[in-house]
Amino acid sequence: MRRIKIFDTTLRDGEQSPGCTMNLQEKIEIAKALEKLKVDVIEAGFAISSPGDFESVKTIAETVRDCSVASLARLTEKDIDAAYEAVKGGADPRIHVFIATSPVHMEYKLKMSPEQVLEKTRAAVAYAKKYCSNIEFSAEDATRSDPEFLAKVVSAAIQSGATVINVPDTVGYTTPQEMQERIAYLIANVENSDRVEFSVHCHNDLGMAVANSLGGVRGGALQIECTVNGIGERAGNTSLEEVVMAMHTRPDLYPNMPRIETKRIYKTSKMVYHTIGQTPSPNKPIVGENAFAHESGIHQHGVLANKNTYEIMTPESVGIQEKQLVLGKHSGKHAFEARLSELGYDLSPDELAECFVRFKDLCDKKKMVNDRDVEALVHNKAVTSSKYTLDRFDVHAGNVTTATCTIRLKKDGEVLEEVSLGDGPIDAAYNAIDKIILPPAHTLDKYSINAVSEGKDTLGEVIVKLKSESGVVNGRGLSTDIIEASILAYLNAVDKLL
Repeated sequence: MRRIKIFDTTLRDGEQSPGCTMNLQEKIEIAKALEKLKVDVIEAGFAISSPGDFESVKTIAETVRDCSVASLARLTEKDIDAAYEAVKGGADPRIHVFIATSPVHMEYKLKMSPEQVLEKTRAAVAYAKKYCSNIEFSAEDATRSDPEFLAKVVSAAIQSGATVINVPDTVGYTTPQEMQERIAYLIANVENSDRVEFSVHCHNDLGMAVANSLGGVRGGALQIECTVNGIGERAGNTSLEEVVMAMHTRPDLYPNMPRIETKRIYKTSKMVYHTIGQTPSPNKPIVGENAFAHESGIHQHGVLANKNTYEIMTPESVGIQEKQLVLGKHSGKHAFEARLSELGYDLSPDELAECFVRFKDLCDKKKMVNDRDVEALVHNKAVTSSKYTLDRFDVHAGNVTTATCTIRLKKDGEVLEEVSLGDGPIDAAYNAIDKIILPPAHTLDKYSINAVSEGKDTLGEVIVKLKSESGVVNGRGLSTDIIEASILAYLNAVDKLL
């Protein structure tokens, strides 16, 4: 029985979600985390789409060694050339080509006849095959395609050298039973279907992406395409953590479960949320704050008697640590490093030293530092603006006076200072920063504050999203002072604008 493979497209399809743009360093960090999570394939981007995407795919392919790295490409020689140039340095490079096969897409988007799509598939897959053996073919909008025509296209792709056939539910239209039947139909009606692996790529427009993916597995699919936290266009993609834990919880139905290191799910999820400037809904399955919380008296009684009464999986199985080691100002570097290791973090010596300095600084502001604080320090290790650093700030505000903020920033050793008024201390601070930096025209699209842990002295994490002509960027700031956290988050976002 062949193991189910996990194809992660967080860095390609996930990043297409508005406000989820990542820079090169952030993509590399997530790719490394996905490698440790033991996904089978990382779709690192769409190489032809921009020089930045090409560079990120190329760098990730040359960095990651324990899984395949893929680049998406349309059925054109130029796209395929770029995809191969980007992934050729990988341990197992994959070119992922696609074309739409549904009547509505062929007529209105491609303006091609079914015969032209069929011929294009044959020629382009054969062209990609000359570069590498690992070729995936996707029939976009496959679930709204005519089954007989879809079988012809899939057959042509296999004859031309495709090794993986992906059946996407591009608009989240299908149902689990239909997906199971569609995969089973293709396996039964396509010649040489036993030579390839069938894959499913489901979107969550009707809230059934995970169920549809599992339906595809029941029909014979051996690969699931998904994203961490289910991020992606519109309502998102199949959630990696949900579909993996569904299979781990029901081995009676899915005995050929993936190789995923489930104890790394929680920290990978938090890393992605931090990177894109989002937080999970409290009731988000697997990784939400309430996923393992029990408030009902009946539930609490049952869990205290036997956890199996209301918990079908344990927090530890996804990497949520129940043990809370309280650290303080007298804790040494070895204790700090040991706790990081217990939490599953493996920092480089430089990262550890930098994080320990910020930990000691936090200890001077908080009486007790717990695991959530430590995790926040790790995830926010790269928050500081690389061009401008905060030297000091001074705010004056009240309910009967106009808020004023003086900001002093440093850039390349030069001290820059401005003062500004505003509708509150945060607005005044942002106005002062704008006077110093003169960033591109933008609007504040989102501003939120989240408490990292409990207590009045908790760390506050501020997330801001700025919208400009070039798109949406996010920034994060962390401090026990929410005004300082707000300033750091804004600097982080403005740095990305620049």
